[in-house]
Amino acid sequence: MIVMREVTAKSIKLNRDLEKMLAEALERDLLVRIGWGRNGDEKPKNGEIGVITHLPKKSRVLLLGNLGECCGAMNRGGNLTIQGGCSSMAGAFQEDGRLIIEKDAGDRIGSNMEGGRINVQGSVSNFAGESMKGGTILVRGHAGERVGAGMSGGTIIVLGSVGKEPGIGMTGGKVIVAGNCPSAGSGSDIREIKPKEILEISEHLEPLGLSINKDALVIIPSEKESSVFEYPEISIMEGLEKILLVPSGKNNQLLHEKLDCETILKTIDGDEDEGVIFPIPWLIEREDVTSSDGQMSSEQPFLVRDSPRETDLLIIDRENIVKVSEHLPKCSGIVLNLESLPKMNDAEIESLIVSLRSKINKKSLVMLRDRVDRVENLLRMIIDLDLDGAVINAATPGGSRAAAALPRIGLASRAMNIKEQGRHLLIKLDENPTAEDFIIAKGAGCSLIVAPNNDEKLEENLVWLKSSINGWMSDLGVQNLNEITRRNLRAIDYDTAAISGLRLIGYDRPLPMWLGN
Repeated sequence: MIVMREVTAKSIKLNRDLEKMLAEALERDLLVRIGWGRNGDEKPKNGEIGVITHLPKKSRVLLLGNLGECCGAMNRGGNLTIQGGCSSMAGAFQEDGRLIIEKDAGDRIGSNMEGGRINVQGSVSNFAGESMKGGTILVRGHAGERVGAGMSGGTIIVLGSVGKEPGIGMTGGKVIVAGNCPSAGSGSDIREIKPKEILEISEHLEPLGLSINKDALVIIPSEKESSVFEYPEISIMEGLEKILLVPSGKNNQLLHEKLDCETILKTIDGDEDEGVIFPIPWLIEREDVTSSDGQMSSEQPFLVRDSPRETDLLIIDRENIVKVSEHLPKCSGIVLNLESLPKMNDAEIESLIVSLRSKINKKSLVMLRDRVDRVENLLRMIIDLDLDGAVINAATPGGSRAAAALPRIGLASRAMNIKEQGRHLLIKLDENPTAEDFIIAKGAGCSLIVAPNNDEKLEENLVWLKSSINGWMSDLGVQNLNEITRRNLRAIDYDTAAISGLRLIGYDRPLPMWLGN
C-alpha cells in the first residue's frame, strides 16, 4: 500500500507539472517533452497512473516511458505520443484528438471513447474499444479477447489476429480484422470486407505505410439478435417517514441557549478549522446553481454537474467526465459516481481519481458514490484509496425502503471503523428531505443527506427547515446534531422495526434479531 501511495503522489505531481507546462506550450505552439532531462538525457517515466488526461485542443505531448492505468484518458482534442507502453484503459472516454502508443497496451484501450484516433503500434489485451461510440482505433499487432465488446459506433482495425468472441454485444460500428479471426461473439456477424471499405481504411493506413487486403473480415452487429438490455428502475419506494424521533431524556433547551445544526465536512488530513460548512445537513443536488440570491441558499453547498461555486461539490459521471476539467479548480470537492461509470477495478478507479485530484485544490474533498447494495465494497474502497467519504444511494433495483438502508450502512461502517477514521458517510434520497429526515440520518451515523431540490422558493424552504431542525433539537434536549444517536430513533410499526433494527415505539428493547444494538 505504501508503494501505491508513492505511485499516486508522483502521478499527481506529474499532472500538476504538466498543467503549468501546457499553459506556456499552447501560448507558444510548442511540444511538451516528458521523460528527458534538460541536457537531453533520458529519464523515462515508469508506472504513473491517470496522467496526461483532459488534453485540450492543439496541445502536443511526447512522453518517454511506460505508464499505468488510464493514461491519456478524457482527451479533448490534444495529441499524445507515448514512446513506450501502458496499462489498461488508455485513451478511455476520449472525445477528440490522437493517442499514439509505440509499444503494447493493456485491457480496454479506448473504452467508451467518442471520437478521435488511437494508434497502437504493438498489440493490445482484452476488451479493446469496449462500449466505444465513435472514433477509430488502429492496432498494428494482435488484440485479445472480446475486441469491440458492446460498441455502438466507430471503427476498430486490427492488422493482426484477435481473440475469442470479437464484437460480443455490439450494437453499432465495426471491427475489421486482417489476421486470424474466430467466430463472432453473441450479437454480431462476420462478413468479407468490401472494396469501398478498403478505400476508406486506406486513408488511415497509407500515411503510416500500411495497407489491408481483400481477405480481411468485418464484424458488424447481427440483424437477427439484439443484445440491448432493459435495466430495472433504481428507486426508493418509501422514505424515512415511518421512523419517529424521541427525546434523549434530558430537559428541553432554554430559548436563549445556542443550538448548532451546522455540519462541517473535513478532509481526513485537514485542520480543525478547515472544511466545507453546511448550515443544515443537506447537500442539495442540482444540475447547476441557477440562483442563490438569499443568504442561506448562497451559503448552503450544492452538488452540481456544471459551474460550481467555491462551496459546491462536483458530481462526476459518464456524461461530464471529459468536460468537467475546467470546473475542477473552482469546487470544494468531487464525488465520483461509480453507478454511472463502466465496471472498473480499484487500480483503474484510483487512476481516474488521480487524474481528477490533480486539477482540484489540495484541500478539496474526494468521495465515491455507489448504491447501498454495494456499500461494503464502497466503504472498503474509500479506505484502501484513502478518500474522505462515500455517498450511499439508498435506491436499489426494483425499489427500496430507505429505512432498510440504515442498518446495512451502520453495520458496514462499524465493521470498518469509518467514523473513527474521520471519514464521512452521506445517504442519498430521491425526494426533498424533511427536518425529521436530517435528524434521523444523523442518528443513523450519516453526516449529510444528498437529495434534489428544484423548488423555486429554495431560500424560504431552507430557512423553514433550519427553524424546524432547531425546534426538534430543543424538544429532543440536544444542543448539537452530533448528540443524536440511534437511541433517539424509533420505528412506527413492526415491519419498519424489522427492516431497520430500531426499537419499536413503546418498547424498551429492539426486536430479537437486533439485540446487538
